Amino acid sequence: MSAHGTVLYDAPGPRAKALYRILSVVVAVLLVVAGWIVYRALDANGQLTAAKWEPFVESSSWTTYLLPGIRGTIIAAVASIVLALVLGTVLGIARLSDHRWVRWIAGAIVELFRAVPVLILMIFAYQVFAEYRVFKSGYLALAAVITGLTLYNGSVIAEIVRAGIRSLPRGQSEAAFAIGMRKNQLMRLILLPQAVTVMLPAIVSQMVIALKDSALGYLIGYVEVVRSGQQLGAFFQNYLPSLLVVAAIMIILNSALTQFAVWLEKRLRSGKRKKGAVPAEDPGTVPTMTVPGLDLTGEGRK
Repeated sequence: MSAHGTVLYDAPGPRAKALYRILSVVVAVLLVVAGWIVYRALDANGQLTAAKWEPFVESSSWTTYLLPGIRGTIIAAVASIVLALVLGTVLGIARLSDHRWVRWIAGAIVELFRAVPVLILMIFAYQVFAEYRVFKSGYLALAAVITGLTLYNGSVIAEIVRAGIRSLPRGQSEAAFAIGMRKNQLMRLILLPQAVTVMLPAIVSQMVIALKDSALGYLIGYVEVVRSGQQLGAFFQNYLPSLLVVAAIMIILNSALTQFAVWLEKRLRSGKRKKGAVPAEDPGTVPTMTVPGLDLTGEGRK
């Protein structure tokens, strides 16, 4: 490999660099032109005036529209995330079972709900709950949203759990079986605690997806932040500011969830380091190994 090459690709030469600069300038100009066209269109329709943002400084806009929507989003997301974690853990462990029929059933459930879109699951659950009157009318949409998010995200988390457990060294399982531990003790005391930190980044990504997918509930009448933003925009005729505020709220919620996960991961890792630390010995003492029939202290000769 030449001095100008890299591991993945050959470094561009002078002509290629000049071409890349020209293309970058062209793309930048096109983006500026597109932004100017959008700006002119929005300004011509009066969407950029200060009056369009005045409803957001009034408390009634928040208490009537945005705060109930935020509450609905958080309730659906938290409930579905907790249930999906439980379901995913159970299915993920079941897919590692020694019994073939347990693996087949868990695998069929996971593959089925991974293949069906979340919105289809929500609509199907809503129709079933309404047809058989499983829930009261006021809770139908919430139950359908939680059911759809739980089934889909639970099946994805099951694969994350299975992959996280399989990523651990096989020697740990063999050592546990060698000292007489059962399969459930191995999973509960050794594998799962270690796999949590391995799986946490992927699980957090799935939690963020669940939080964002809760916005699909507006299609079945569930009151969440996107639906509330649309209602606010329809009432005040300020769709663009309303959607921008909704986008900012979703970014804040997702960022808060991500930061919490980062803090939790650091806490788990620091806790493991503290538990695994070896206490310092007294420098004045020398550790000795006791061997039957061998006296290294000299006390037996006194």
